[in-house]
Amino acid sequence: MSGTTNTFLQIHPNDNVLVALKDLLKDTPISFNGHLFNLTTDVQAKHKFATGTMPAGSPVYMYGVLVGKTTQLVMQGEALSVKNLEHASGGFHLDERRLDWAKPDTSNWQSKTFMGYHRADGSVGTANYWLVIPLVFCENRNVDVMKQAFVEKLGYKKEKAYEQDVEQLIDLYKSGRTVEEILNADITDTPEGKNGKRLFPNIDGIKFLNHQLGCGGTRSDSDALCGLLAGYITHPNVAGATVLSLGCQHAQASILTAEIKKRDANFKKPLIILEQQKEGTETALMQKAIKRTFAALIEANKTERQPAPLSKLCIGLECGGSDGFSGISANPAVGYVSDLLVAMGGSVILAEFPELCGVEQELSDRCVDEPTAKRFIELMQTYNARAEESGSGFYANPSPGNIRDGLITDAIKSAGAAKKGGNSPVTAVLDYPEKVTQPGLNLLCTPGSDVESTTAEVASGANIVLFTTGLGTPTGNPVTPVIKLSTNTRIFDRMPDIIDINCGTIIEGTETIPQNADRILDYIIDVASGNAQPKAVQLGQDDFIPWKRGVSL
Repeated sequence: MSGTTNTFLQIHPNDNVLVALKDLLKDTPISFNGHLFNLTTDVQAKHKFATGTMPAGSPVYMYGVLVGKTTQLVMQGEALSVKNLEHASGGFHLDERRLDWAKPDTSNWQSKTFMGYHRADGSVGTANYWLVIPLVFCENRNVDVMKQAFVEKLGYKKEKAYEQDVEQLIDLYKSGRTVEEILNADITDTPEGKNGKRLFPNIDGIKFLNHQLGCGGTRSDSDALCGLLAGYITHPNVAGATVLSLGCQHAQASILTAEIKKRDANFKKPLIILEQQKEGTETALMQKAIKRTFAALIEANKTERQPAPLSKLCIGLECGGSDGFSGISANPAVGYVSDLLVAMGGSVILAEFPELCGVEQELSDRCVDEPTAKRFIELMQTYNARAEESGSGFYANPSPGNIRDGLITDAIKSAGAAKKGGNSPVTAVLDYPEKVTQPGLNLLCTPGSDVESTTAEVASGANIVLFTTGLGTPTGNPVTPVIKLSTNTRIFDRMPDIIDINCGTIIEGTETIPQNADRILDYIIDVASGNAQPKAVQLGQDDFIPWKRGVSL
C-alpha cells in the first residue's frame, strides 16, 4: 500500500482514487503527491474520491486494476458513487506464468502443532462430528425426528434462554399491562444455556444436514448434491454418517457411494444407509436408524486428539457483509495467513468466482501451468455467460449493504476479496463440488453467496474457515469451525457475540498486517486443537445450503 495517512489511503501507486479512512467533510484539504486540493463533496469512511478530474467514460483504478468507468464528469476531490460510476473490468487471456513470490518467514511456526483427529486417509480433523443426512428432501422430517431423539439426551442441546424472556412477557400480559408498557419493560437478562454433559466426550456433536434437493430438479443437480454430501462424509472433521434415503429419488445411494469412493478409494468410516421404501413403516426405519447410529457413536467416541503439523490444515477463505475496508484490513491479513500456511505445506481454498471479476489475469498468471490457467479462465467465462443469459452478470453481485459501505462495483469488491488468497502460486483449480487433493492455493468455483460458498469449501476439505466481514454476519457451518474477522473496530465492538477477531486495528495503525496475521494463526491453532470455540460454534450456527447449479451470485 502507498500514500497512506490517518485520513485517506492510496492502495496501489497506479490508483486514481483514494480511500477515506474516516468521514471527511466537503472542503477538507487533501495533500497528495505534492499537490493540494479540497474535497468537493462529503466523503464517508470506506468510500473513494477522485485524485483528479475525470470526464465521463474515464477508467477508474483501484488495487492497480480497472474497477469501473465514470458515467459523468467527476471533479477532483469528488466522492464516487453509483450515480457517477459503473462496473468495468479488464479483459484476460492465457499469458506467461508468474510464479515468483516472496514467501513469508515461517520460522516461528514450523515447530508448532495442533491437536486433531487423525483419519485413515491421512487427513486430520479439527473436530469430530457424526452426520445424519437426507439424500432427498422427502426425508427431512425423519432427520428431524432423529434430531429430537438424540441431541438433548446425548448432551448436545444448545440454547439461549429466550424462553424465560417470553415467560416474563406472559406474566406482564396476565397482570394487565398495556402493549406500550410491555414494549418498554426491562426484561431481565438470562445467561446463555450451555451444552448438557456429553455422553460421548470425544464426539463434538451430531449434525443434521437438511436440504431441499435430491429430486425434482436436473440429474446434474442431484449428482452435484451427491458429490457435496460425499465431501462431508469423507471430511476429516466427520467420524461417520447415517444417510436416510426414500429410494425412488434422483439422488440414489449408489451415486453417493460412488462419489465417496472417488474422494477416498479406501473409505473406512462407518456409514449407515437406510431406504424408507425398503424398511417399510416409519417406526421400523427410525428404530433401525437410531440403534445403528447409537452403536456407531460408541465406536466413534474412541478416537482422541493427537498432535498434527500445521501442514494438515486446510483453510477455507470466505467473506460476507463486506465493506470498503475489507480489501485493506481483514482480507490482506487473511492473505498473509494463507501465504504462511502454503509456505508450510498447508492448503487454502479461495472461492466465490463472481468476486474474482477483474483480477482474472493476475490469478490465471499465477496458475502453476497452462492447463490449470485454462481451466480457471474457462470456468470464469462460462459462469459469467450463464449469468449474463439470465440478465444478471457478475456486475450485479454487490449487495445494497456492500454498495452503501463503499463497494460500488463488482470489480471493486472483487479486487479486495481476492486479497484473501495472498500471493502464492495457484496449485489447482476445482469445479464444484471437487475435493482439494494438493497443498497450496486452490481456486474453487462457487457462487459469492456466503452460505452456499462456505458449504462448498467445507465439502472440498476445509477444516477451518476464515470469514471476513465489514457489516457483520452470523454465518457458520455444521462441521467446520468458522472464525469471523471484522474489517473495522466499530462492527467488532457492536457485534461481539458473532465476531472473533478484530482486524480494524490495521486501519487504525495500531497493528501491522503481519502482526494481525500472527494473532489470527495463533487463534486458528487454538480452535483446531479444541481449546477455543469460535462464536459461530458457540451459537450453533449450522448453516448448510447446497448450490443448485444455476445462476447464483
